[in-house]
Amino acid sequence: MARRYDSHTTTFSPDGRLFQVEYAMEAISHAGAAVGIRTDFGVVLAAEKKILSKLLETSEASEKMFKLDANIAVAVAGINSDANILINSSRLFAQRYALNYSEQVPVEHLVQSMCDQKQGYTQFGGLRPFGVSFLFGGWDRNFGFQLYQSDPSGNYSGWKATAVGANSQAAHSILKTEYVEGISLSTAKQLSLKVLKQTMDSTILIPDKVELSELAWQDGVPGQVSYRLVRGVELRDLCIAVNRENM
Repeated sequence: MARRYDSHTTTFSPDGRLFQVEYAMEAISHAGAAVGIRTDFGVVLAAEKKILSKLLETSEASEKMFKLDANIAVAVAGINSDANILINSSRLFAQRYALNYSEQVPVEHLVQSMCDQKQGYTQFGGLRPFGVSFLFGGWDRNFGFQLYQSDPSGNYSGWKATAVGANSQAAHSILKTEYVEGISLSTAKQLSLKVLKQTMDSTILIPDKVELSELAWQDGVPGQVSYRLVRGVELRDLCIAVNRENM
């Protein structure tokens, strides 16, 4: 029965399902995991890196972490080429909002804009859903630090801590157990890497296999947020601490 309906994004099956959207979500469940944790002091995003070849020409560019605006960043789980289209569109939306209103775009407003675009690709013929999910970390003056998750259907929801991608159910179980209100930013970084380690095949977490970023108060002083990738010695020390904890 499914074969009569799974080739069309706009046709519901008799039991009310859109198979192409479900297939897109299934593709994400096989992608590298991404974890997000919101604290009172910032948002931490972590993701598994899939490209590990020593022959690859590396650069300062990130594979899984992207900055959308000065106050918003995302982690990607899924097809990166699909993500690039949505990321560029969201960056344009943020800049147009700043041009029109002379202020940074509210986090949920930008998330809703991207999800409206994703939803449109499930409703018109000749298109396929975007095979990517995002974790949005952001701050605005109305609601402070926020964390959102979106999926290929165009749905989004707010979270204190969440995960997408491979073994996301196991990641959610750990987060439910170990996340506490008022968690510090440094503890959130360790917890995000600990969760990420449980979703990966490797028993030892190494810096080359993960990406970690934070959106937090600039210089620890409330009022201005800044985004940065955690690299080098800091990331190495965090990985060592997580490995020791699980020994």
